[in-house]
Amino acid sequence: MEKRYFTIGMAGHIDHGKTSLTKALTNVDTDRLKEEKERQISIELGFAPLYEDDEIQISVIDVPGHERFIRQMIAGVAGIDLVVLVVAADEGVMPQTREHLDILKFLGVKNGLVAISKIDRVDEEFIELVKDDIFEELTGTVFEDAPFVLVDSLSNKGINEIKELIIQTLKDQEMRDVKGAFRLPIDQVFTVKGQGTVVRGTVYEGSVEEGQPLKIMPKGLEVRARQIQVHHKPAEKAYAGQRTAINLSNVSKEDLERGAVLVSSEHFIVTKTLDVAIRMVEDLEHLVKQRMPIKLHIGTAEVMGRIVFFDRNEIKEENGEVLCQLRLEEEILTKRGDRFILRRPSPQETIGGGWVIDPRGNKYRFGNDTIEELEKKKAGTPKERITAALIEAKSLPLNELIKRTALDEATLMEHLADAEFVLYNGKERTLQLLIESLEEDIFDRLQDYHLAHSMKPGVNKAELLQTMQKRFPKSLLDYVVENGIANGIFKRKEQFVSLAGFVPNVPKSWAKRTENMLEELKSDGLMVRYLKDYFSGAGIPETLEFDLKRFLEDQELLVQLDDQFAYHGEVFNGAVDKLRSQTGTEFEVGDAKDVLGLSRKYMIPFLEKLDAKGFTKRVENKRVWKL
Repeated sequence: MEKRYFTIGMAGHIDHGKTSLTKALTNVDTDRLKEEKERQISIELGFAPLYEDDEIQISVIDVPGHERFIRQMIAGVAGIDLVVLVVAADEGVMPQTREHLDILKFLGVKNGLVAISKIDRVDEEFIELVKDDIFEELTGTVFEDAPFVLVDSLSNKGINEIKELIIQTLKDQEMRDVKGAFRLPIDQVFTVKGQGTVVRGTVYEGSVEEGQPLKIMPKGLEVRARQIQVHHKPAEKAYAGQRTAINLSNVSKEDLERGAVLVSSEHFIVTKTLDVAIRMVEDLEHLVKQRMPIKLHIGTAEVMGRIVFFDRNEIKEENGEVLCQLRLEEEILTKRGDRFILRRPSPQETIGGGWVIDPRGNKYRFGNDTIEELEKKKAGTPKERITAALIEAKSLPLNELIKRTALDEATLMEHLADAEFVLYNGKERTLQLLIESLEEDIFDRLQDYHLAHSMKPGVNKAELLQTMQKRFPKSLLDYVVENGIANGIFKRKEQFVSLAGFVPNVPKSWAKRTENMLEELKSDGLMVRYLKDYFSGAGIPETLEFDLKRFLEDQELLVQLDDQFAYHGEVFNGAVDKLRSQTGTEFEVGDAKDVLGLSRKYMIPFLEKLDAKGFTKRVENKRVWKL
């Protein structure tokens, strides 16, 4: 089963119980700093493991609620998959609650639930009033239809309920892309005695493994992942959605800072000029003016710059999406689609946020022509629109592609002729890159399975595809398997799928003992002992018996008569040939006894095995040869 990794965030006003709720859920106190303990507020990001099973792993970020620490909040929430908005029952929605809601909206967080905390401090009637207040405030936000859970972290009321809700919500959610290039925005840098420099962050996309060469951008420092930890435990790999700490070689703590990005690819763009689409907060306290200073929060980076408009000189109130440009004082690493927050340096306040249209912005003239060009960039080229739609949906029929791309059929068909788009099942389109990625994924799964179960003919196809069907259409997965079989990458025997070059085999560590066991069984001919005695005599453990018996039967080296007795394959076939040659078209039990000299305890199972294998058919007291 493919394991998935998620990080959730606790957000809300100061002293509304985010850290206490995190502790109640995880048994971890995320307030680590002395100053945090003394002032009873979170200053830095706090992290804790929430839940893990064979299918899913969930971590928690407790982000600060105090307005002075809003930059840490932005850094924390930028990499999360679900937000728990914490609102205290005795206070209701407060200023930082609203600011956090704005930030979540601008960062494109789509999944959330509401925890009404400290319920033991108020009566039920007051809780209903708080609910109404929260519901009104959340209308039009990501939390508009989010479930409410009543909790109290001191008495543990509602803790099990909210934990189960978080787990179930994420089990139904698709995880981040683990196939893309690795990217980890760094939010903490420290040193460990005897180990050197360690960075920590949430893996945005891709995966990383021990020993892998990496780069720290935007400086371009070349490093290597010496060791990896997830929740203070060593790990060979870390995946998208996981909180991870990576011990880096060839770099000192002084060379790094929060906001740098650890990557595995040079395809990411380092830039100081971004074409962007932004929205402003609904209640701007001050005008947003042409070329005014702004502070950009993107990933974990915090960079000063200026905002440049091309169709206006100021914004007085929120009026939809605005296409403009950000010109920064320092280089950052980003790509199209990345989300960000804009804040005013003085007086400090969140003014808006949005997403990157093009990380390689140029200098443009003021006027509608530039806005039209930015609109085209925002929409993307026809090929970009098709690719984006297929990346999101994995596969689509033509009519759905027309809807999602807003392209006419003629334009769409012209671009779908490119080799990077694949038609399968006569009606569905997908990406060649996606097929190759799935093929590679299935190849890796089969390879791992063969290593762990070398005696089995392969994986049951339904079992192989079961976990993948949560993320990909079954029709696409079926196509990839059948296409792989046609191209000689995979093969199928009955319902089992395996790598084309795989041949079932006994593990090397047991091969000699198995060979000795078979020789002893063969030498005993038709007068065999209990099969389990042969296994124990050869020193083969009981845990291996079931798979080994099935393998030997598949290879026709062993024929089980019943639960107790078995013949070597050559001995059984020899007995069949002897019996056939010395009987006519039919025979009785007594005839078989005379030919083979077997007692009843062997004879009856032997004859029933002849029936089961289709050599004979029982007719009253006789058996008739069929083959």
